[in-house]
Amino acid sequence: MADFVGADLRGSRFERVDLTGAHLHDVDLRDAQFRGVDFGGVVMRGVELSNVTIHGDIENLTINGVDVTPLVTAELDRRYPDRAKMRPTDPAGFREAWGILERLWDETVERARRLPPPQLHESVDGEWSFIDTLRHLVFATDSWVGRAILGNPAPWDPLGLPWDEMPDIPGVPRDRAARPSLDTVLELRRDRMSTVREVIDGLTAESLAADTDPVDAPGWPEPRSYPVRVCLSIVLNEEWEHRLYAERDLAALRARGAQ
Repeated sequence: MADFVGADLRGSRFERVDLTGAHLHDVDLRDAQFRGVDFGGVVMRGVELSNVTIHGDIENLTINGVDVTPLVTAELDRRYPDRAKMRPTDPAGFREAWGILERLWDETVERARRLPPPQLHESVDGEWSFIDTLRHLVFATDSWVGRAILGNPAPWDPLGLPWDEMPDIPGVPRDRAARPSLDTVLELRRDRMSTVREVIDGLTAESLAADTDPVDAPGWPEPRSYPVRVCLSIVLNEEWEHRLYAERDLAALRARGAQ
């Protein structure tokens, strides 16, 4: 426990800090940046919220008595007509969703190839580079399909990239400094995406409703059983959201190169 009263903490950095149950009263958070932060259960009263950008996994967000989550979902579905198809309920829906992702990622990679190779390692606003994004999707597939569904206790490729806030786990790679070429990472991606395609093509109503066999080895996800539907839904969400991030940042890189 620590009290900061009348303290000037401007410009301070808080990383891997536990503020569960903290009380903030009459605090100036202008221009603060939050990344990988858990706001579950947070209550804000008497706040002044303007010119704020929020991007993340949002559920049950109530503003001035209105749950805005359904409004946000509806607007995003309107902007991206294929987005609703990323919430499938049966094997045919999963196959359709994966086909959409295969097509969209082919288009995104073609746009990336038009940039000079060094730009594909550049960060935009502190986010992952395009290459880093592809490496993370390799890690996500290895984890939720290779490990959770197919039962490989250590499926990770050395170039796979976990999310930055994940604690270090023995045997799970995290080479943040690696700079593989686009073709090297795309070869990994093609292999992993074909694995997902095989799993989804083989789905039945029974297998989709089943739970995975627990993997008894340290790693990610944690060694326990998971619903197959949840594992595949996580992969769909990762692929969908990170492609949008990639498109956003590729546009910024193109503009940067044109200056």
